Amino acid sequence: MKRLLLFLAFCPLLSALAAQPNIVVFISDDHSQLDSQAYGSTEVRTPNMKRLAEEGLKFTHAFVASPACGPSRTALLTGLWSARNGAEANHKAKRPEVPSLPTVLRSLGYEMAIIGKVAHGDWAKFYDFDMVIGPPVGISDTAEVAKFLTKRTSKKPLCLFVGTRHPHVPWSEERSYDPTKVTIPPTLVDTAVTREQRASYLTDITKADTLLGEVRALAREKITGDTLFIYTADHGGQWPFGKWNLYDAGIRIPLIIAWPGTLKPATTSDAMVCWPDLLPTFIELGGGKVPEGIDGKSFAGILRGTTTTHRDRIFTTHSGDGDFNVYPIRSVRTQDWKYIRNLHPEFQHHSHISRSSGPSGLAYWKTWLSAAENDPKAAASVKRFTTRPAEELYDLANDPNELHNLVTDPKHAEQLAKMSADLDAWMKQQGDTQTVFGKPLLQGEPVTLIDPGAAKKAKAKKQKQP
Repeated sequence: MKRLLLFLAFCPLLSALAAQPNIVVFISDDHSQLDSQAYGSTEVRTPNMKRLAEEGLKFTHAFVASPACGPSRTALLTGLWSARNGAEANHKAKRPEVPSLPTVLRSLGYEMAIIGKVAHGDWAKFYDFDMVIGPPVGISDTAEVAKFLTKRTSKKPLCLFVGTRHPHVPWSEERSYDPTKVTIPPTLVDTAVTREQRASYLTDITKADTLLGEVRALAREKITGDTLFIYTADHGGQWPFGKWNLYDAGIRIPLIIAWPGTLKPATTSDAMVCWPDLLPTFIELGGGKVPEGIDGKSFAGILRGTTTTHRDRIFTTHSGDGDFNVYPIRSVRTQDWKYIRNLHPEFQHHSHISRSSGPSGLAYWKTWLSAAENDPKAAASVKRFTTRPAEELYDLANDPNELHNLVTDPKHAEQLAKMSADLDAWMKQQGDTQTVFGKPLLQGEPVTLIDPGAAKKAKAKKQKQP
Protein backbone atom coordinates (compact mmCIF):
# COMPACT_ATOMS: atom_id res chain seq x y z
CA MET A 1 0.00 0.00 0.00
CA LYS A 2 2.82 2.43 0.88
CA ARG A 3 4.43 1.76 -2.48
CA LEU A 4 1.14 2.45 -4.24
CA LEU A 5 0.64 5.69 -2.34
CA LEU A 6 4.18 6.78 -3.18
CA PHE A 7 3.58 5.92 -6.83
CA LEU A 8 0.32 7.90 -6.90
CA ALA A 9 2.04 10.83 -5.18
CA PHE A 10 4.72 10.90 -7.86
CA CYS A 11 2.31 10.38 -10.77
CA PRO A 12 1.73 14.14 -11.34
CA LEU A 13 5.50 14.74 -11.36
CA LEU A 14 6.07 11.85 -13.76
CA SER A 15 3.28 13.10 -16.00
CA ALA A 16 4.77 16.61 -16.04
CA LEU A 17 8.23 15.27 -16.85
CA ALA A 18 6.83 13.10 -19.65
CA ALA A 19 5.06 16.11 -21.16
CA GLN A 20 7.95 18.55 -20.88
CA PRO A 21 8.83 19.96 -24.30
CA ASN A 22 12.35 20.84 -25.33
CA ILE A 23 12.64 24.61 -25.79
CA VAL A 24 14.99 26.37 -28.23
CA VAL A 25 15.07 30.17 -28.30
CA PHE A 26 16.97 32.05 -31.01
CA ILE A 27 17.57 35.72 -30.16
CA SER A 28 18.79 38.41 -32.53
CA ASP A 29 20.24 41.72 -31.38
CA ASP A 30 18.55 45.02 -32.36
CA HIS A 31 15.84 43.82 -34.78
CA SER A 32 12.64 45.84 -35.09
CA GLN A 33 9.48 43.82 -35.66
CA LEU A 34 8.40 45.22 -39.01
CA ASP A 35 11.80 44.57 -40.62
CA SER A 36 10.88 40.99 -41.51
CA GLN A 37 8.94 39.25 -44.27
CA ALA A 38 6.90 37.53 -41.59
CA TYR A 39 5.56 40.93 -40.51
CA GLY A 40 4.87 42.30 -43.96
CA SER A 41 8.19 43.72 -45.18
CA THR A 42 8.52 43.43 -48.94
CA GLU A 43 12.19 44.41 -49.16
CA VAL A 44 14.18 42.54 -46.48
CA ARG A 45 14.87 38.87 -47.19
CA THR A 46 14.05 36.75 -44.13
CA PRO A 47 12.83 33.43 -45.59
CA ASN A 48 13.48 31.47 -42.39
CA MET A 49 11.43 33.85 -40.24
CA LYS A 50 8.69 33.64 -42.85
CA ARG A 51 8.85 29.84 -42.87
CA LEU A 52 8.75 29.69 -39.07
CA ALA A 53 5.62 31.88 -39.07
CA GLU A 54 4.04 29.66 -41.73
CA GLU A 55 4.69 26.63 -39.53
CA GLY A 56 3.59 28.17 -36.24
CA LEU A 57 2.25 31.20 -34.38
CA LYS A 58 3.19 34.84 -34.94
CA PHE A 59 2.55 37.42 -32.21
CA THR A 60 1.78 40.88 -33.59
CA HIS A 61 1.85 42.66 -30.21
CA ALA A 62 5.04 41.42 -28.54
CA PHE A 63 7.15 43.90 -26.59
CA VAL A 64 10.31 44.10 -24.51
CA ALA A 65 10.54 45.60 -21.03
CA SER A 66 13.22 48.09 -22.06
CA PRO A 67 14.80 49.09 -25.41
CA ALA A 68 18.44 48.51 -24.41
CA CYS A 69 20.35 45.23 -24.33
CA GLY A 70 21.18 44.88 -20.63
CA PRO A 71 17.84 45.88 -19.08
CA SER A 72 15.89 43.93 -21.71
CA ARG A 73 17.80 40.68 -21.22
CA THR A 74 17.80 41.00 -17.43
CA ALA A 75 14.00 41.38 -17.47
CA LEU A 76 13.80 38.25 -19.62
CA LEU A 77 15.84 36.16 -17.19
CA THR A 78 14.30 37.46 -13.96
CA GLY A 79 10.67 38.07 -14.97
CA LEU A 80 10.94 41.51 -13.33
CA TRP A 81 10.93 45.01 -14.77
CA SER A 82 14.08 47.05 -14.37
CA ALA A 83 13.28 49.02 -11.20
CA ARG A 84 12.65 45.74 -9.36
CA ASN A 85 15.63 43.76 -10.67
CA GLY A 86 18.18 46.58 -10.42
CA ALA A 87 19.35 46.62 -14.05
CA GLU A 88 17.92 50.00 -14.98
CA ALA A 89 20.70 51.69 -16.94
CA ASN A 90 22.35 49.72 -19.72
CA HIS A 91 25.49 47.80 -18.62
CA LYS A 92 24.19 47.59 -15.05
CA ALA A 93 23.78 44.08 -13.60
CA LYS A 94 20.81 42.84 -11.61
CA ARG A 95 21.02 43.01 -7.83
CA PRO A 96 22.65 39.85 -6.39
CA GLU A 97 19.62 38.95 -4.29
CA VAL A 98 17.24 38.95 -7.27
CA PRO A 99 16.46 35.32 -8.16
CA SER A 100 17.03 33.77 -11.57
CA LEU A 101 14.17 32.10 -13.44
CA PRO A 102 16.48 29.55 -15.16
CA THR A 103 16.94 28.15 -11.63
CA VAL A 104 13.25 27.19 -11.61
CA LEU A 105 13.56 25.41 -14.95
CA ARG A 106 16.63 23.54 -13.71
CA SER A 107 14.64 22.40 -10.67
CA LEU A 108 12.04 20.97 -13.06
CA GLY A 109 14.72 18.77 -14.63
CA TYR A 110 15.70 20.91 -17.61
CA GLU A 111 19.25 21.13 -18.90
CA MET A 112 19.85 24.88 -19.29
CA ALA A 113 22.34 26.14 -21.88
CA ILE A 114 23.38 29.45 -23.45
CA ILE A 115 25.28 29.79 -26.72
CA GLY A 116 26.25 33.36 -27.65
CA LYS A 117 24.59 36.54 -26.38
CA VAL A 118 21.61 35.87 -24.15
CA ALA A 119 22.50 37.50 -20.86
CA HIS A 120 24.34 40.81 -21.25
CA GLY A 121 28.14 40.84 -21.29
CA ASP A 122 29.51 38.12 -19.01
CA TRP A 123 26.45 38.18 -16.73
CA ALA A 124 25.30 34.66 -17.69
CA LYS A 125 27.15 33.53 -14.54
CA PHE A 126 24.40 35.18 -12.48
CA TYR A 127 21.60 33.03 -13.95
CA ASP A 128 22.24 29.41 -12.98
CA PHE A 129 22.74 27.88 -16.45
CA ASP A 130 24.36 24.45 -16.77
CA MET A 131 26.49 25.62 -19.68
CA VAL A 132 27.53 28.98 -21.09
CA ILE A 133 29.18 28.57 -24.49
CA GLY A 134 30.57 30.86 -27.17
CA PRO A 135 31.23 34.60 -27.40
CA PRO A 136 29.11 36.79 -25.10
CA VAL A 137 28.85 39.34 -27.91
CA GLY A 138 26.79 36.82 -29.91
CA ILE A 139 27.45 34.16 -32.53
CA SER A 140 28.31 34.91 -36.16
CA ASP A 141 28.13 31.24 -37.21
CA THR A 142 26.53 28.07 -35.87
CA ALA A 143 29.67 26.00 -35.26
CA GLU A 144 29.28 26.04 -31.46
CA VAL A 145 25.60 25.08 -31.73
CA ALA A 146 26.43 22.10 -33.94
CA LYS A 147 29.27 21.02 -31.64
CA PHE A 148 27.12 21.25 -28.50
CA LEU A 149 24.14 19.37 -29.93
CA THR A 150 26.34 16.68 -31.55
CA LYS A 151 28.23 15.93 -28.32
CA ARG A 152 25.22 16.22 -26.00
CA THR A 153 24.35 12.97 -24.19
CA SER A 154 21.94 14.22 -21.51
CA LYS A 155 18.49 12.66 -21.45
CA LYS A 156 17.00 15.69 -19.72
CA PRO A 157 14.64 17.99 -21.60
CA LEU A 158 16.68 20.81 -23.09
CA CYS A 159 16.14 24.54 -22.77
CA LEU A 160 18.65 26.14 -25.13
CA PHE A 161 19.10 29.86 -25.79
CA VAL A 162 21.14 30.91 -28.84
CA GLY A 163 22.02 34.57 -29.37
CA THR A 164 23.52 36.18 -32.47
CA ARG A 165 25.13 39.62 -32.64
CA HIS A 166 23.29 40.51 -35.88
CA PRO A 167 21.96 43.08 -36.71
CA HIS A 168 23.78 45.00 -33.93
CA VAL A 169 26.28 47.64 -35.08
CA PRO A 170 28.83 47.77 -36.57
CA TRP A 171 26.87 46.76 -39.64
CA SER A 172 28.31 44.99 -42.68
CA GLU A 173 30.39 47.03 -45.10
CA GLU A 174 29.53 44.55 -47.85
CA ARG A 175 25.86 45.11 -48.65
CA SER A 176 23.45 42.68 -50.25
CA TYR A 177 20.85 45.44 -50.77
CA ASP A 178 20.94 48.38 -53.18
CA PRO A 179 21.02 51.63 -51.14
CA THR A 180 19.15 53.49 -53.87
CA LYS A 181 16.19 51.13 -53.60
CA VAL A 182 15.73 50.68 -49.84
CA THR A 183 12.69 52.14 -48.11
CA ILE A 184 13.38 54.92 -45.63
CA PRO A 185 10.89 54.98 -42.71
CA PRO A 186 9.01 58.27 -42.33
CA THR A 187 10.78 59.00 -39.03
CA LEU A 188 14.20 59.10 -40.70
CA VAL A 189 15.88 61.72 -42.93
CA ASP A 190 16.46 60.44 -46.45
CA THR A 191 20.12 61.05 -47.30
CA ALA A 192 22.57 58.99 -49.35
CA VAL A 193 24.45 57.90 -46.22
CA THR A 194 21.23 56.99 -44.42
CA ARG A 195 20.40 54.78 -47.40
CA GLU A 196 23.83 53.12 -47.31
CA GLN A 197 23.47 52.39 -43.60
CA ARG A 198 19.91 51.16 -44.05
CA ALA A 199 21.16 48.71 -46.70
CA SER A 200 23.81 47.50 -44.25
CA TYR A 201 21.22 47.04 -41.50
CA LEU A 202 19.00 44.97 -43.81
CA THR A 203 22.03 42.92 -44.87
CA ASP A 204 22.68 41.97 -41.26
CA ILE A 205 19.03 41.09 -40.65
CA THR A 206 19.35 38.61 -43.50
CA LYS A 207 22.50 37.24 -41.85
CA ALA A 208 20.55 36.73 -38.63
CA ASP A 209 17.83 35.00 -40.63
CA THR A 210 20.37 32.63 -42.20
CA LEU A 211 21.69 31.70 -38.74
CA LEU A 212 18.12 31.17 -37.58
CA GLY A 213 17.55 28.68 -40.39
CA GLU A 214 20.75 26.81 -39.55
CA VAL A 215 19.90 26.59 -35.84
CA ARG A 216 16.40 25.39 -36.68
CA ALA A 217 17.81 22.66 -38.93
CA LEU A 218 20.26 21.55 -36.23
CA ALA A 219 17.48 21.45 -33.65
CA ARG A 220 15.35 19.26 -35.90
CA GLU A 221 18.25 16.93 -36.61
CA LYS A 222 19.84 16.68 -33.16
CA ILE A 223 17.05 17.18 -30.60
CA THR A 224 14.64 14.30 -30.24
CA GLY A 225 11.10 14.55 -28.97
CA ASP A 226 8.58 17.33 -28.59
CA THR A 227 10.33 20.65 -29.29
CA LEU A 228 9.11 24.23 -29.13
CA PHE A 229 11.18 26.67 -31.23
CA ILE A 230 11.12 30.47 -30.83
CA TYR A 231 12.52 33.42 -32.74
CA THR A 232 12.62 36.84 -31.08
CA ALA A 233 14.80 39.96 -30.58
CA ASP A 234 15.91 41.99 -27.57
CA HIS A 235 14.55 45.34 -28.90
CA GLY A 236 14.38 47.45 -32.03
CA GLY A 237 17.11 48.50 -34.41
CA GLN A 238 19.74 51.14 -33.65
CA TRP A 239 18.07 54.02 -35.42
CA PRO A 240 16.79 57.40 -34.25
CA PHE A 241 13.40 56.75 -32.58
CA GLY A 242 14.24 53.01 -32.38
CA LYS A 243 16.65 51.52 -29.83
CA TRP A 244 16.86 53.59 -26.61
CA ASN A 245 13.34 54.93 -27.25
CA LEU A 246 9.84 53.86 -26.21
CA TYR A 247 8.30 54.27 -29.63
CA ASP A 248 7.19 50.98 -31.20
CA ALA A 249 10.31 50.93 -33.39
CA GLY A 250 12.26 50.47 -30.16
CA ILE A 251 10.01 48.23 -28.02
CA ARG A 252 7.88 46.15 -30.43
CA ILE A 253 9.70 42.99 -31.42
CA PRO A 254 9.22 39.83 -33.48
CA LEU A 255 8.00 36.78 -31.58
CA ILE A 256 7.38 33.66 -33.67
CA ILE A 257 6.81 30.22 -32.14
CA ALA A 258 6.62 26.84 -33.86
CA TRP A 259 5.47 23.82 -31.86
CA PRO A 260 4.64 20.93 -34.19
CA GLY A 261 1.62 18.94 -33.08
CA THR A 262 0.42 21.67 -30.71
CA LEU A 263 0.36 25.00 -32.55
CA LYS A 264 -1.70 25.27 -35.69
CA PRO A 265 0.43 26.41 -38.64
CA ALA A 266 0.18 29.93 -40.04
CA THR A 267 -1.71 31.39 -37.10
CA THR A 268 -1.52 34.92 -35.73
CA SER A 269 -2.20 36.29 -32.26
CA ASP A 270 -2.76 39.93 -31.38
CA ALA A 271 -2.53 39.18 -27.66
CA MET A 272 -0.25 41.62 -25.84
CA VAL A 273 2.78 39.80 -24.42
CA CYS A 274 6.20 40.93 -23.26
CA TRP A 275 9.66 39.48 -22.69
CA PRO A 276 9.26 39.06 -18.91
CA ASP A 277 6.42 36.64 -19.78
CA LEU A 278 8.63 34.17 -21.65
CA LEU A 279 10.28 32.22 -18.82
CA PRO A 280 7.08 32.02 -16.73
CA THR A 281 5.52 30.49 -19.85
CA PHE A 282 8.35 27.94 -20.09
CA ILE A 283 7.96 27.10 -16.39
CA GLU A 284 4.25 26.39 -16.81
CA LEU A 285 4.83 24.34 -19.97
CA GLY A 286 7.46 22.37 -18.05
CA GLY A 287 4.95 21.45 -15.36
CA GLY A 288 6.16 23.90 -12.73
CA LYS A 289 4.57 26.67 -10.71
CA VAL A 290 5.40 30.22 -11.70
CA PRO A 291 7.00 32.01 -8.71
CA GLU A 292 4.76 34.50 -6.94
CA GLY A 293 5.64 38.17 -6.91
CA ILE A 294 7.22 38.48 -10.34
CA ASP A 295 6.01 40.77 -13.10
CA GLY A 296 6.04 38.16 -15.86
CA LYS A 297 2.84 36.23 -16.61
CA SER A 298 2.67 32.90 -18.39
CA PHE A 299 0.91 32.89 -21.75
CA ALA A 300 0.95 29.09 -21.96
CA GLY A 301 -2.83 29.23 -22.38
CA ILE A 302 -2.42 30.98 -25.73
CA LEU A 303 0.00 28.27 -26.91
CA ARG A 304 -2.33 25.51 -25.71
CA GLY A 305 -5.35 27.14 -27.30
CA THR A 306 -7.32 27.69 -24.09
CA THR A 307 -7.31 31.50 -24.34
CA THR A 308 -6.71 34.22 -26.92
CA THR A 309 -5.99 37.18 -24.63
CA HIS A 310 -3.21 38.03 -22.18
CA ARG A 311 -2.40 41.62 -21.10
CA ASP A 312 -4.49 44.74 -21.67
CA ARG A 313 -1.47 47.08 -21.46
CA ILE A 314 2.29 47.02 -21.63
CA PHE A 315 4.59 49.17 -19.50
CA THR A 316 8.10 49.99 -20.69
CA THR A 317 10.99 51.91 -19.22
CA HIS A 318 14.33 53.26 -20.33
CA SER A 319 16.87 54.85 -18.00
CA GLY A 320 19.89 55.52 -20.19
CA ASP A 321 23.11 54.13 -21.64
CA GLY A 322 26.18 55.76 -20.15
CA ASP A 323 26.79 59.41 -20.95
CA PHE A 324 25.86 58.71 -24.58
CA ASN A 325 22.20 58.53 -23.63
CA VAL A 326 21.07 60.24 -20.41
CA TYR A 327 17.34 60.44 -20.94
CA PRO A 328 14.98 58.49 -18.64
CA ILE A 329 11.59 57.66 -20.17
CA ARG A 330 8.49 55.69 -19.11
CA SER A 331 5.45 54.57 -21.10
CA VAL A 332 2.22 52.62 -21.10
CA ARG A 333 0.74 51.13 -24.26
CA THR A 334 -2.66 49.58 -24.98
CA GLN A 335 -3.76 48.02 -28.25
CA ASP A 336 -4.59 51.42 -29.72
CA TRP A 337 -2.89 54.09 -27.59
CA LYS A 338 0.60 55.00 -26.36
CA TYR A 339 1.46 57.42 -23.56
CA ILE A 340 5.11 58.42 -23.05
CA ARG A 341 6.50 60.45 -20.18
CA ASN A 342 9.89 62.08 -20.65
CA LEU A 343 11.02 62.52 -17.06
CA HIS A 344 13.46 65.33 -17.86
CA PRO A 345 12.46 67.29 -20.98
CA GLU A 346 15.06 69.88 -19.98
CA PHE A 347 17.71 67.34 -21.02
CA GLN A 348 18.80 67.03 -24.65
CA HIS A 349 17.98 63.62 -26.05
CA HIS A 350 21.01 61.92 -27.58
CA SER A 351 22.40 58.42 -28.03
CA HIS A 352 25.41 56.65 -29.56
CA ILE A 353 24.01 57.78 -32.91
CA SER A 354 24.61 61.45 -32.20
CA ARG A 355 27.30 61.47 -29.47
CA SER A 356 29.69 58.60 -30.20
CA SER A 357 32.87 59.55 -32.06
CA GLY A 358 32.86 56.00 -33.45
CA PRO A 359 30.90 54.67 -36.44
CA SER A 360 27.66 53.82 -34.59
CA GLY A 361 25.51 56.24 -36.58
CA LEU A 362 27.41 59.51 -36.57
CA ALA A 363 28.18 59.11 -40.28
CA TYR A 364 24.56 59.50 -41.30
CA TRP A 365 23.64 61.79 -38.37
CA LYS A 366 26.08 64.38 -39.72
CA THR A 367 24.21 64.31 -43.04
CA TRP A 368 20.95 64.87 -41.15
CA LEU A 369 22.44 67.98 -39.54
CA SER A 370 23.62 69.23 -42.93
CA ALA A 371 20.21 68.57 -44.51
CA ALA A 372 18.50 70.37 -41.63
CA GLU A 373 20.25 73.62 -42.55
CA ASN A 374 18.09 73.99 -45.68
CA ASP A 375 15.31 71.40 -45.41
CA PRO A 376 12.50 72.20 -42.92
CA LYS A 377 11.39 68.54 -42.82
CA ALA A 378 14.91 67.38 -41.93
CA ALA A 379 15.19 70.16 -39.35
CA ALA A 380 11.93 68.99 -37.77
CA SER A 381 13.24 65.40 -37.53
CA VAL A 382 16.49 66.54 -35.91
CA LYS A 383 14.60 68.71 -33.42
CA ARG A 384 12.17 65.89 -32.65
CA PHE A 385 15.08 63.58 -31.90
CA THR A 386 16.97 65.97 -29.61
CA THR A 387 14.12 67.89 -27.97
CA ARG A 388 11.21 66.02 -26.39
CA PRO A 389 8.10 67.34 -24.61
CA ALA A 390 7.22 66.27 -21.07
CA GLU A 391 4.40 64.04 -22.36
CA GLU A 392 3.45 62.33 -25.62
CA LEU A 393 0.17 60.68 -26.61
CA TYR A 394 -0.36 58.71 -29.81
CA ASP A 395 -3.45 57.24 -31.46
CA LEU A 396 -1.77 54.09 -32.80
CA ALA A 397 -4.75 52.97 -34.87
CA ASN A 398 -4.52 56.12 -36.98
CA ASP A 399 -0.86 57.05 -36.43
CA PRO A 400 1.22 53.83 -36.26
CA ASN A 401 4.49 55.70 -36.82
CA GLU A 402 3.81 57.93 -33.78
CA LEU A 403 4.30 61.17 -35.65
CA HIS A 404 1.45 63.26 -34.21
CA ASN A 405 1.55 64.03 -30.51
CA LEU A 406 -2.02 64.56 -29.24
CA VAL A 407 -1.18 65.75 -25.72
CA THR A 408 -2.51 69.27 -26.32
CA ASP A 409 -5.66 68.11 -28.16
CA PRO A 410 -8.63 68.71 -25.79
CA LYS A 411 -10.57 65.88 -27.49
CA HIS A 412 -8.15 63.40 -25.92
CA ALA A 413 -7.81 64.97 -22.48
CA GLU A 414 -9.67 62.09 -20.82
CA GLN A 415 -7.47 59.48 -22.55
CA LEU A 416 -4.37 61.40 -21.50
CA ALA A 417 -5.46 61.66 -17.87
CA LYS A 418 -6.33 57.96 -17.67
CA MET A 419 -3.05 56.74 -19.13
CA SER A 420 -1.03 59.19 -17.05
CA ALA A 421 -2.74 57.90 -13.90
CA ASP A 422 -2.11 54.29 -14.96
CA LEU A 423 1.59 55.02 -15.37
CA ASP A 424 1.74 56.82 -12.01
CA ALA A 425 0.20 53.84 -10.22
CA TRP A 426 2.50 51.36 -11.96
CA MET A 427 5.65 53.36 -11.22
CA LYS A 428 4.64 53.53 -7.56
CA GLN A 429 3.98 49.78 -7.48
CA GLN A 430 7.39 49.14 -9.05
CA GLY A 431 9.23 51.37 -6.59
CA ASP A 432 10.56 53.43 -9.51
CA THR A 433 12.87 56.10 -8.07
CA GLN A 434 13.29 57.81 -11.48
CA THR A 435 17.06 57.83 -10.99
CA VAL A 436 19.17 59.74 -13.52
CA PHE A 437 22.20 57.67 -14.56
CA GLY A 438 25.06 59.67 -16.08
CA LYS A 439 25.70 63.30 -16.81
CA PRO A 440 22.97 64.89 -18.97
CA LEU A 441 23.30 67.61 -21.57
CA LEU A 442 20.85 70.40 -20.83
CA GLN A 443 18.94 72.11 -23.59
CA GLY A 444 21.15 74.86 -25.06
CA GLU A 445 24.46 73.28 -24.06
CA PRO A 446 26.95 72.40 -26.84
CA VAL A 447 26.92 68.77 -27.96
CA THR A 448 30.22 67.03 -27.26
CA LEU A 449 31.25 63.66 -28.65
CA ILE A 450 32.31 60.74 -26.45
CA ASP A 451 35.20 58.40 -27.24
CA PRO A 452 33.69 54.88 -27.44
CA GLY A 453 37.08 53.39 -26.50
CA ALA A 454 36.95 55.12 -23.13
CA ALA A 455 33.32 54.13 -22.78
CA LYS A 456 34.17 50.46 -23.43
CA LYS A 457 36.77 50.48 -20.69
CA ALA A 458 34.24 51.95 -18.28
CA LYS A 459 31.66 49.38 -19.38
CA ALA A 460 34.10 46.51 -18.83
CA LYS A 461 34.76 47.80 -15.33
CA LYS A 462 31.04 47.98 -14.56
CA GLN A 463 30.41 44.47 -15.95
CA LYS A 464 32.75 43.02 -13.35
CA GLN A 465 30.53 44.33 -10.58
CA PRO A 466 28.06 41.72 -9.25
